[in-house]
Amino acid sequence: MVRTLAPHLAGRRIVSARFTSRFVTPGDRNKLVRRVTGRTIESVRRRGKFILIALDRGAFAIHLGMTGKLLVDGNENAHTRGVFVLDRGVLMYQDSRQFGRIEWGAARASRLGPEPLEIGLEEFIACLRTRKAHVKPLLLNQAFLAGLGNIYVDESLFLAGIHPLSTASRLTRTRAARLHQVIREVLTLAIEHKGSSISDYVDADGNRGDFQILHRAYGREGEPCLHCGTPIRKITVGQRGTHFCPKCQKR
Repeated sequence: MVRTLAPHLAGRRIVSARFTSRFVTPGDRNKLVRRVTGRTIESVRRRGKFILIALDRGAFAIHLGMTGKLLVDGNENAHTRGVFVLDRGVLMYQDSRQFGRIEWGAARASRLGPEPLEIGLEEFIACLRTRKAHVKPLLLNQAFLAGLGNIYVDESLFLAGIHPLSTASRLTRTRAARLHQVIREVLTLAIEHKGSSISDYVDADGNRGDFQILHRAYGREGEPCLHCGTPIRKITVGQRGTHFCPKCQKR
């Protein structure tokens, strides 16, 4: 998303803004309008799942939630919750379920854990050893590791051969090192394929990703494991649907 947004937004001035959802933009929406109007966008970057847009004075953050979209020069519809009119072009935020957020500053992003593509092996292993939680919800905890979502945790645990209910602190060094490696591999490959378009996700130009065709576990409930042929199971872990192979992924 950031890679497709940045070329359109860097250097553009926000001529006007409009927000229509008390969920996506809680609090004083008029104050947010005043803060962004007339400001020039200096950069667009990512921190965890947050899109951080730095202005010539201040910054704001966008979290897409489950169904959020940021579209450049898109068509306004019933799900449009925010509109930024630029000196060249229009940026729209659309969100059918309104779980996303547009907020001034980057307070929440500053409290995130380390980035999965940046954390070193020793730090990763040390962090695991201090946690007695199940590994699946731990990896989804953004204060532990920033940016991993449900799809990529399931895919990483599958490739690492680790059961989602394994206790993090009990993973051997070898298994923890394997997990560290495959998290990086899965995310890198997913970025190359522009993400997983299961339902709503598209990039800023409206294009779908295609990493979903490479999923080995996520969304494959009842289908044979690509390694051993055992049917993929789906259970609920930490209130999230979780896909795994009961034969390949050991506790």
